[in-house]
Amino acid sequence: MLAAMPPTPTPTPAPGAPRVRERGDACPGALRLHSADDGHLARLRLPAGRLTARQVEVLAYAAETLGDGRISVTSRGNAELRGLAGDCGAELAALLAEAGLLPSPTHERVRNIVASPAAGLDGLGAADVQLWARELDERLCAAPWAAALSGRFLFVLDDGRGDVTGLGGDVTLVAVAPGAALLRLGDRTVRVAAADAPRAALAAARAFLTAAREAGTGAWRVRELPEGSGVDVRAALTTAGIASEPVREPLPPHGAPPALAPGPLGPAALHVLAPLGRFTAGRLRALLPADEVRFTPWRGAVVVGADPGRLPDLEASGLITRPDSPWAGVSACTGRPGCAKSLADVRADAVPGRPGLPVHYSGCERRCGHPHGDWVDVLAAPGGGYLVDGAPVPRTDLTPAVTTARTAPRTAPRTTR
Repeated sequence: MLAAMPPTPTPTPAPGAPRVRERGDACPGALRLHSADDGHLARLRLPAGRLTARQVEVLAYAAETLGDGRISVTSRGNAELRGLAGDCGAELAALLAEAGLLPSPTHERVRNIVASPAAGLDGLGAADVQLWARELDERLCAAPWAAALSGRFLFVLDDGRGDVTGLGGDVTLVAVAPGAALLRLGDRTVRVAAADAPRAALAAARAFLTAAREAGTGAWRVRELPEGSGVDVRAALTTAGIASEPVREPLPPHGAPPALAPGPLGPAALHVLAPLGRFTAGRLRALLPADEVRFTPWRGAVVVGADPGRLPDLEASGLITRPDSPWAGVSACTGRPGCAKSLADVRADAVPGRPGLPVHYSGCERRCGHPHGDWVDVLAAPGGGYLVDGAPVPRTDLTPAVTTARTAPRTAPRTTR
């Protein structure tokens, strides 16, 4: 059943004051549609971005018959359908449930799990964290208390290559040899056995909920907990029967993770990017046949069980298949006409520039969907034109300005906007 969206969230607090959340988060889901200027929006959580071939077909069909024919990939590797009619909720839910994409109606918005998309495919990494993601998702959906997590709470599972460690997870697991994992929650890191990693991640999430309840601020994410309300990770793990030991050297701070480049991944997998993070239904189907498809945090897809010889055909379909493509690393928010807050049709105005730093086009100061780490900020300005990393640029001069910004040396990363 469709749920109504909550009112506007609480404003950002003054510097130094704790954030107080007086209501649940307003994140859309597959069963809770969000009203936008171009219709309704559904956000479908895909743990580790994973889709079977059958689920790819169902998603493409839903986009064509119920939405605007496109599937957006989010910075968490989830999928969004736009242009939905307000009364299509029951039909959409039935389609998704039949395809196995709604294993738990009560938990569908909390299944936020990002995992190294190439894990188990290219010989890199210390463990196949895709398997961890599946176990964690099963345990998450089976735990009634986990439904209280925010739709923004994020689990990140890195296979040791460092590609997703910096994506801002609330609970982060990193595989390390031999047979161990590092678990980070806030500023605390412990070591656990690899076999216990999914259970440990769930126990850490439960410890966060306990700390949030005791703090009384309604925190949605670990970083929102008031100063001094730490989470006792080791005690939570002990209660869950999981052995752990503290780690002196913490995981690297949240920063700029290396994006997975488009192209072959081993002998039987490919990574392709969707232009501006959107697949048409036709381009999504072009990924088939495949053993499975994994949406990535870089708004692309890993095609498992695919011959690298298919890359030219996928490029001909309009997908980005080469790391030297000028469109690689270019993303944009919805912009006009889909978003009422946007000052411009940023997707129409977007230009690629020479390959280099990621670049993100935003229609307003919220900068929805921007990358993590260092990136070129292209922000629509009132009255027309844009700000490129803060410098005013007319629309007609975007191409040279973005090209320069993507490739120019930087004295310090611009990671905060």
